[in-house]
Amino acid sequence: MENIRVLIADDDKDIRDLLKKYLERELYTVVTAVDGQEALQLFNQHKYNLIILDLMMPRMDGLETCRRLRNKSNVPILMLTAKDHETDKIVGLGVGADDYITKPFSINEVVARIKALMRRFLVLGSENSTSSELIKFKGLTMNMKTYTVEIDGMEIAFTAKEIELLKFLMSNPGRVFTKAQLFRNVWDNGLLDDDNTVMVYIRKLRKKIESDPSDPQFIKTVWGIGYKFVGEKDE
Repeated sequence: MENIRVLIADDDKDIRDLLKKYLERELYTVVTAVDGQEALQLFNQHKYNLIILDLMMPRMDGLETCRRLRNKSNVPILMLTAKDHETDKIVGLGVGADDYITKPFSINEVVARIKALMRRFLVLGSENSTSSELIKFKGLTMNMKTYTVEIDGMEIAFTAKEIELLKFLMSNPGRVFTKAQLFRNVWDNGLLDDDNTVMVYIRKLRKKIESDPSDPQFIKTVWGIGYKFVGEKDE
């Protein structure tokens, strides 16, 4: 993947240098920042294809940086942290991170995660997608070529991961999927393995597409099993 620009924000110089070294071996162009404020400044100055954020940084932490980046872009974001608590993972995903890895980590695992994120993002954003199909359900429309979503004619912003999950569900209406099946199909690197990740993303999708997220009409919970997308396709 040539000409891919990666921005790394971490206050640990050893980690910055390690990630930079290995990603440059993969022919990425890598720029580093020591904290969230510097990362935002660099992001405003140049285009980046992927962001790696440490959770705990001085001046501005990874969560606030991720939140501000999400107000500007759907660029893939990988969160790094020394913490290993479920609440930290949930909060990180909740503010828009696409993936999450805990320190100490295997550098090969990080590279694999990055490659998986970039493959999915480049496919989602491709202007050369061969499919021009529109999937429509009662005012909810997804354009399978441009990967845009409209609700009653109004376009709604989604992150790459959110839209990939929604596409998978909308492409299989009525079929019940367990959380493990959603992992395998949406997080195809197989490295995410907890129920909370799927729950966070289902909750985020419901907030965006449901008129009443507490009583969803599209994404239904099948208690004890998983989730299904409900609705008749509009012609």
